[in-house]
Amino acid sequence: MTTTDPLPRLHGLRFAFGTLTVLPARVTLWDRDAARTGMLCAPVAGLVVGGFAAVAGVLLLLLGAGPLLAAVASAAVPAVLTRGLHLDGLADTADGLGSGKPAEDALRIMKRSDIGPFGVVTLLFALLAQVAALYELYGEGWARGAVAAVLAGAVARLALTVASRAGVPAARPEGLGAVVAGTVPVRGALLVGALVVAACAGAGALVGAPSAAYGALGHVGGALVALGAAELLLRRCVRRFGGVTGDVFGAVAETAATAALVVLTLG
Repeated sequence: MTTTDPLPRLHGLRFAFGTLTVLPARVTLWDRDAARTGMLCAPVAGLVVGGFAAVAGVLLLLLGAGPLLAAVASAAVPAVLTRGLHLDGLADTADGLGSGKPAEDALRIMKRSDIGPFGVVTLLFALLAQVAALYELYGEGWARGAVAAVLAGAVARLALTVASRAGVPAARPEGLGAVVAGTVPVRGALLVGALVVAACAGAGALVGAPSAAYGALGHVGGALVALGAAELLLRRCVRRFGGVTGDVFGAVAETAATAALVVLTLG
């Protein structure tokens, strides 16, 4: 994408939806300029994914199902809409970090198609935490569960925006990680982050209890803790692997989503 391109945002949205979801969006440009705009638009894709997750959960509640089934549906929909790639990235990253091998060998382990014991255990506990948190939130009311599902989707993709910021290197010369790593200006990431956190505050105020202020504060806290957890994982991966990969991006997203949901159940 060059400065003469009349539709940079459209290309960015296509890149975001085409790489982060299975929703029909043909990626027309595959370069670092498109990646920059795409990663800035990533929370929009997360908002849509979270919206579908919320609709699935609320629909089951309206049909007479309990909060547990609603929680399972809201946790399953993002996996379906991403072809399970983020969960696969979480598992592969856990295997790489847990291997204790040098960076090149760990990256080779992550690239294999199978999942090792570290990956299996990490996946199990991450999904259990997501379902358990959503179960509690849906048990408090359909609006609480729905807002949490949307927030988790948006904040998870915001973590990808932050992880794509300038100064974060790629671990490999090829793959999605190499395309998006370091493309997002720090100021752009901060601006998008501020907008998403402000939206979380507004959503929390609408469903907050015992007061709108309490709800806003709780949802902002959930978003910030989620970003903090994702940042800790990102820094660990950069130190361990020498940079980021597509698997690391998936792990960062799932970590942020899980942390956000858990924090929303507290207090």
